[in-house]
Amino acid sequence: MARRRKQDPKVQALREARTLNPHPDAVADAEFGSSGFFDARDLVQVKYEMVRRVQVDGVAVARAAAAFGFSRPSYYEAAAALARDGLPGLVPDKPGPRGAHKLTDDVLAHAETLLAADPALRPKDLVEPLAARFGVRVHPRSIERGLTRRRQAGEGSKSG
Repeated sequence: MARRRKQDPKVQALREARTLNPHPDAVADAEFGSSGFFDARDLVQVKYEMVRRVQVDGVAVARAAAAFGFSRPSYYEAAAALARDGLPGLVPDKPGPRGAHKLTDDVLAHAETLLAADPALRPKDLVEPLAARFGVRVHPRSIERGLTRRRQAGEGSKSG
């Protein structure tokens, strides 16, 4: 029977937080190789130290980027994110689409028109008509959320 290797809890925590460095072996900085404190697997720590080496220690950008396994443009992105958002800015964004990219204003307007013509319709009843007209297939719950956001945005723009 094959034995499972026990997963390092820190690696698991870094992975869940989306901060596991995919290339810890590319970190050649001496501090990361000789200290128990610095961990090349921690992407946020690596990026922070790279930016700190340039801004505090005066190391050249190209040299610091290479020592931490990054390109010069990656350094500038990290420095800007750190300046703008602090440490949370160094955490990579979640993968995948941002926002309701299928539910455009035209799609939601048409959904509202269909609902106005027949108030008995439910979001699941709108899936096929929207797919036929706009060529997009959207889950009923997404339609419901999109219509709710649209209504809330409309209420927020009304002045009394």
